[in-house]
Amino acid sequence: MTTEPLQPPFTRSQLTRASKFMSLVLRHRPQLIGLVLDREGWALVEDLITGSQASSLPLSPALIAEVVQHNDKQRFRLSEDGLRIRANQGHSVPVDLALSPLEPPITLFHGTADRFWSSIQRNGLQRRSRQHVHLSAEYATAIRVGQRHGVPIVLTVDAHALWEAGQRFYRSDNGVWLTDAVPPTFLHLLPPPPEAH
Repeated sequence: MTTEPLQPPFTRSQLTRASKFMSLVLRHRPQLIGLVLDREGWALVEDLITGSQASSLPLSPALIAEVVQHNDKQRFRLSEDGLRIRANQGHSVPVDLALSPLEPPITLFHGTADRFWSSIQRNGLQRRSRQHVHLSAEYATAIRVGQRHGVPIVLTVDAHALWEAGQRFYRSDNGVWLTDAVPPTFLHLLPPPPEAH
């Protein structure tokens, strides 16, 4: 027995739960709901809706559109005809986002938790289970990312110097900068942000 898909207006909780579910199946585990991603990470919206019906938060076209349009990180993209959807980046399953190499700004930022700093000093930034290392053009974004993982720290990346050394950079549809790895010599720890009072 399936639950009726939710209809607007949606609560913040419903949107957050839907976004997390969509991230899970569009970035990491499409097989959970029998979803098939093409080589560029696209899935049929109809298949996503069908696959979600057994979940505690069945998706509807309206709920998907709301998540895509209002997600603060712009994690998802609908095709021009609205029939397909994909995550903009962050995949741990192999996909080719068909992004062209792009010359980065002089400096980019990476937010993480302070407990990872000693490992980063030794090994640099590595993609681990993801396809790319994620970097941001704004310090504030990096702080928000770091806060999700613990006590935040922000690293500057000498992106243009790394580009000139032969490293490729890409920019996803939602503005996140992607690269394969960042060696320690191209990283610098910024002073911690002032405490909020």
